[in-house]
Amino acid sequence: MQLPIAKLIEAGWFAVIAYWAIQARAVKSTARSEPFFDRFLKYWLPLMVGTVLVLPWRGGEDTLLRARFVPSNQWLPLLGVLLLWAGVAFAIWARATLGRNWSAVVQVKRDHELIERGPYRWVRHPIYTGLLMAYLGTTFALGEWRGLLGTAIVGVSFWFKLKLEERWMREQFGARYEDYMRRVKALLPRVL
Repeated sequence: MQLPIAKLIEAGWFAVIAYWAIQARAVKSTARSEPFFDRFLKYWLPLMVGTVLVLPWRGGEDTLLRARFVPSNQWLPLLGVLLLWAGVAFAIWARATLGRNWSAVVQVKRDHELIERGPYRWVRHPIYTGLLMAYLGTTFALGEWRGLLGTAIVGVSFWFKLKLEERWMREQFGARYEDYMRRVKALLPRVL
């Protein structure tokens, strides 16, 4: 029996998009935000390019981007889908834990709270961790070079975004955030 890998990938990404869309309306008002053009060039454009490269699509079968970086294997797509869904679950848990403090862009909310519970006790940016797991899972499920390139682009974009977020959080919470940074790694527990 052949698993519908592409459908499982699409369902995982649909779950993230649907949850984000539903929850986006229930956030606190903004106290500080990065200008639109800056965030579009630094985060949104790379995120869109990376996502297009990672997700399943047809065409260009004879190009280097569509070449496989791993041999065809019946288990690798399944493991990739499991990693994708684990990342989706982790990102949604993190988003739910942030609650009304969440924003799709770098912002400080009115009455912003420093969240250190749930997945935030293991990593400072669990939404990025979960999404990167989902990107990597998708990449391994499809096994094509374009996925590695897309995941790298998204990872660099997230890294720049989290650096700005951390600067603003240090300004907002001072020594409390500095202590949090010393105790909890940014993306991978005890590693990075």
